Amino acid sequence: MNIEQALAETQKTLSVKRYEHVERVTETALDLADYYGADRYQVGLAAALHDYAKHMDVSLLKHWIVTSTNLPKDLLQYHHELWHGPVGAEMARYWFQIKDQEVLNAIKSHTTGHMHMSLIEKIIFIADYIEPGRNFEAVHEARRLAKIDLNQACHYALQQTIFFLMSQGQPVYPDTFQAYNGLTKVINQNGGYK
Repeated sequence: MNIEQALAETQKTLSVKRYEHVERVTETALDLADYYGADRYQVGLAAALHDYAKHMDVSLLKHWIVTSTNLPKDLLQYHHELWHGPVGAEMARYWFQIKDQEVLNAIKSHTTGHMHMSLIEKIIFIADYIEPGRNFEAVHEARRLAKIDLNQACHYALQQTIFFLMSQGQPVYPDTFQAYNGLTKVINQNGGYK
């Protein structure tokens, strides 16, 4: 499957507005792949499929979580907005025969992050956060950091996400805390923010 085919498959499952978001994430991710020397095909494929399951029925997403041996059951204890990444990765593996674990992991963790994210995972995570259609206060600093240091950009986005969820009285998925803590250690070892 090439990137254009992946975009075409994703377009079938999404509203026009959400599909336009996926196109912008894909463009942003490919720019970051060039900037940081990541594999364009892996990045483009993951970006094109990252929201594949976003608009699918919640009961279908739940069914995949319950029946899949690859998906953590604790997802069911958190808001269903988190489900589309992990389920989308499983759908990509099952329906599109994608075997590249880096691509699947990037789809799976694009909303939560996780400890020890790969370069491709970081690119998809931050591209989803900073794509040009996003317009909220923290996005400007995240965009600035994305062109300086990918770890710092992801750390900042995770921090802002945690702050937002806490301000709304929402639970934070453990992978998000672990991603934040892991990147905090890396950034502190490297002398802090630039």
